[in-house]
Amino acid sequence: MIFDEIIDRRGTNAYKTDLLTKLYGRDDLIPLWVADMDFKTPDCIVEALKERFKHEVYGYSLAPDSYWESIINWVKELHGWEISREELSFIPGIVKGIAYVLQCFTLPGDGVIIQPPVYMPFIHVPNDTGRKLLLNPLIRTEEGYEMDLEGLEEICRTSSPKILILCNPHNPAGIVWSSEVLAGLAHICSKYGVIVISDEIHADMALFDNVHTPFPMASEEARNISITFAAPTKTFNIAGLVSSYCVVHNRELREPFYGWLNANHLASPTFIAAVATEAAFTKGGEWRRQMLDYVEGNVRFVEEFLSKNIPGIRAVRPQASFLIWLDCRELGFDQEALKDLFINKARLALNDGEAFGKEGSGYMRLNVGCPRAVLSRAMEQLDSAVREITR
Repeated sequence: MIFDEIIDRRGTNAYKTDLLTKLYGRDDLIPLWVADMDFKTPDCIVEALKERFKHEVYGYSLAPDSYWESIINWVKELHGWEISREELSFIPGIVKGIAYVLQCFTLPGDGVIIQPPVYMPFIHVPNDTGRKLLLNPLIRTEEGYEMDLEGLEEICRTSSPKILILCNPHNPAGIVWSSEVLAGLAHICSKYGVIVISDEIHADMALFDNVHTPFPMASEEARNISITFAAPTKTFNIAGLVSSYCVVHNRELREPFYGWLNANHLASPTFIAAVATEAAFTKGGEWRRQMLDYVEGNVRFVEEFLSKNIPGIRAVRPQASFLIWLDCRELGFDQEALKDLFINKARLALNDGEAFGKEGSGYMRLNVGCPRAVLSRAMEQLDSAVREITR
């Protein structure tokens, strides 16, 4: 199995390995944090880049029509989502795209809704750009989380927000939101004139027969209020190439936003991004299917290991992506003790749950996009650490 190959990323300036000492205080950790995978990038992408690099002039380049067509065809085939070329733009990274929307449509002090626990930049970008963060926390359930739509309407009614940032699928809990839930959110936001930014970077990684619904497909209201971001980068492990795209159906949103992007010279992909994206979306389908099968196996492995050996930690099964939200609350540790357990006792680098908002207290985020042998060693180290500290 190609996904069993262990590839040493240390010394390659990889966030996952080469930031360990700075962020965790030691470098002898198994890195299971930042959301990229340790699998080799698909051969179809590697070969396409090699072929392009044979031409040893790397000057200004146009994005060919085939690049745009590959995106349009991919989302139609995978999600049944029909988009036109004029509705589509390159974006140099989704977090950057969120910041661009805030700069285009809001002013400092304007309200921005997020639904914690949620991907950390959703917290940082509004705060760092002087917007007012409005919290609509998810409701914890036995199986995972659900949206608090009543709370959302109250925020919209009383605080006059301009933007809601939606994580679809959700990170860190891996939720594939139903079309009904998304339509309910769209109805409230449409009623109060709130633009929805939908971050769909994990859209192509639905697991266990779950089906992703692009937010604009949930309803006509959703289509009219949405600015949707997606990318091949998580699915095909090419985050370092920075290749994302944006879809805006409503002309009244599209023209000012795409005009803003063009005015700031942000809407043109590098030739590297175009080549990699086209290769992924035209030749990477089988690799994707095999990768998702492997990730599902890793999720099952973690679930079974924890159930058998560490019942104080429960995995919230992801419906999409390679990230598992670990519920560690039954261990009874405060967050500092929990981090110490993982870092200094188990020698593992995971994401601190509180980084996703205070609602993440008692949780850690685990990246299982790695060879099974690495994951097995990590679970054994965690088991030994828990036994030592709780005996």
